Amino acid sequence: MSEKILEVIGFTLEGCIAAQAAGAHRIELCDNPGEGGTTPSYGFIKAARASVTIDLYPIIRPRGGDFLYNDGEFEAMKVDVQVCQDLGCDGVVIGMLLADGSVDKKRCQQLVSLAYPMLVTFHRAFDRTNDLLQALEDVIEIGCDRILTSGGVPNAMEGAEQLKLLVQKADHRIIIMPGSGVNAQNIAAIAALTGATEFHSSARIPVPSAMSFNQTAMKEESFSFGVNADEIKGMMAALSV
Repeated sequence: MSEKILEVIGFTLEGCIAAQAAGAHRIELCDNPGEGGTTPSYGFIKAARASVTIDLYPIIRPRGGDFLYNDGEFEAMKVDVQVCQDLGCDGVVIGMLLADGSVDKKRCQQLVSLAYPMLVTFHRAFDRTNDLLQALEDVIEIGCDRILTSGGVPNAMEGAEQLKLLVQKADHRIIIMPGSGVNAQNIAAIAALTGATEFHSSARIPVPSAMSFNQTAMKEESFSFGVNADEIKGMMAALSV
């Protein structure tokens, strides 16, 4: 039986440390959870690398929204990949599309080459492509090591049949990693239904502000996102059965 791998999103330094302590195998390092995750700062990457020993994969995404990037954004992405290289990260997470919904193979391949010997995950831009099976072949061709996907639908449980097909079509040429809505209650079922061996979860919980003063006139609540250590432990336990 293949070892099951759990990747957890780290939105804060404390979250990264808690994810490692709870047994996660890898961290996808992100900023801006409200936008689905964007490139973390230099300081955040450096601090995370100094604080955890498990694999660390910063996302390379200069903004929220779609995955069609202009030349300036692409140049920034190349610099960010080099920063991750310099700071000793184990991998990066990328994804770029063309306007027609196909994979931007030319520019993704440049990032993969620049990232080497770091490993590369293609993120859920994959789920926005116009043909998942063609996108699978394209991502394999550009040299990525895994694809994070929910099967082209909002969550991995809903996309389980498509994920199973992707695992079969991948045929060990690339890792298919289900993500979105993966939790301790469904991760074993997703594993059984899809045949996948790596899984991605945010396991996130809101963390209230420690401020003793709250300016009520602003009419907003300040909080950040941490990780639910018990949820991670539950997923690890479910995967070990």
